[in-house]
Amino acid sequence: MSLKTPKLTVVGAGPGDPELITLKAIKAIQAADVIMYDALINVALLEYASAGVEKIFVGKRKGCYRYQQEQINEIIVNRAKSDGHVVRLKGGDPYIFGRGSEEIEYAQQFGLETAVVPGISSAMAVPAYQGIPLTKRGASESFWVITGTTKSHQISTDVALAAKSSATVVILMGMGKLGEIVTLFSAENKQKTPVAIIQNGTTENEKCGFGTIETISEVVKEKQLSSPAIIVIGDVVNQRNILDKVQQEVQIKQEVC
Repeated sequence: MSLKTPKLTVVGAGPGDPELITLKAIKAIQAADVIMYDALINVALLEYASAGVEKIFVGKRKGCYRYQQEQINEIIVNRAKSDGHVVRLKGGDPYIFGRGSEEIEYAQQFGLETAVVPGISSAMAVPAYQGIPLTKRGASESFWVITGTTKSHQISTDVALAAKSSATVVILMGMGKLGEIVTLFSAENKQKTPVAIIQNGTTENEKCGFGTIETISEVVKEKQLSSPAIIVIGDVVNQRNILDKVQQEVQIKQEVC
């Protein structure tokens, strides 16, 4: 039994670019005795860990579960009691479809100290990297962030509600439901509404496809887009700023330095 205080810190690792990490998150990783990390985090972040820290991969992707959530909860408690400070490293923000709140609640039942470090959510960062403003005067006054697939593996009923709105709609984990999403928006006569699909956003493997509700399925086939990807629906997609040249100039300056 460790003499250290059993503690869980749930940390948001950001959307993929390893530089989109907060200073507080880095300090938590450095202070960890055990790090449990997900599939969507950038493994470069593990380099901030102290030497000898145990790193446990508990990643989950569609159709591939190394651990069930109940097992992850148990490992958190067991490792905290035996080793001390467990850092649970999650992609994006852990409280936005990341089950971070569930893990905190479970840990508290066993007397663990708990803390959370918010992360930069992919829902905002990924469109931004493609120059898509989720809100813009004259184009969108608000935005929805919705999970495409619920716990019961069905499409969220909120998608149908969002399709009636004039707001920007951002759908996470929705690629497997793209056909149903298109049907719902088409039923609201939004066939011409712009759509962007961004795969592996903010990373060097980023791929994008742009179209409309009536064309996006063909775009996905043509571009061979798949999960993990974010779907952005709304007029703001046409408000996209072209950032490639700016990013390239920044990269060149860094290489020169």
